[in-house]
Amino acid sequence: MAQPAMATTDGGEGGEVRLRDLRSSDFDRVLELERRLFGAGAWTYGMLADELAALGRWYVVAEADRADDPTLTVGQRPVVGYAGLWFDGDVTQVMTIGVDPAWQRRGVGRALMEALIARSVELGAAAVLLEVRVDNAPALAMYEGFGFERIGVRRRYYQPEDKDAYTMRLLLEPAAGREPA
Repeated sequence: MAQPAMATTDGGEGGEVRLRDLRSSDFDRVLELERRLFGAGAWTYGMLADELAALGRWYVVAEADRADDPTLTVGQRPVVGYAGLWFDGDVTQVMTIGVDPAWQRRGVGRALMEALIARSVELGAAAVLLEVRVDNAPALAMYEGFGFERIGVRRRYYQPEDKDAYTMRLLLEPAAGREPA
C-alpha cells in the first residue's frame, strides 16, 4: 500500500494537503462531495461501499492541513478531495476523482492524480485509463498535462445527463522483464 504523502497546493488558505487511504469514516464527506460534484449521477452509500470492497481497488482522500480552523477538533482535518482506481492485473482504471469546489485549482486534483499514477506504477500497470466528460475543460487540461491522450468517445456515458465522455490513456514505462499491454 502506498504511504501517505504531503503535497503543496497552489497556495491560499489551507496551503497543503495530506493524502491517506480512504476509510469508512470518510463516507459521509465523500458522498457529500459526490452530490455537489456529480448531482444526479453521484454514487450512493451502497455503491461506494461495494466499490471499496471490490478486488483491486485503491482509494485515497486529500485532507486539508488547516490546524487554524476553530470548528475542527484537535487532529481533525477536512477531506477536500478523493480519488480511486481499479487494477485488473494489466492496466489501472481511474474510477473517480473529485475535489471540493472551494479547493479546486489549488493543486489538490493534481496531487490525487499523482498518487493514482504512482500507485499504478507500483502495481506494474502498463497504462492508466479514465473517462472524462467532453465538456470538462479543467479536467481535460489536467489529464493532458500528465500526458494522457484521447483514444475514444463513449456516447451518453454520463447518466442521467446523457453526456459523452472521452476515454483517455496514459502509457506507463514497462516494468523490467514485462512487455507493455
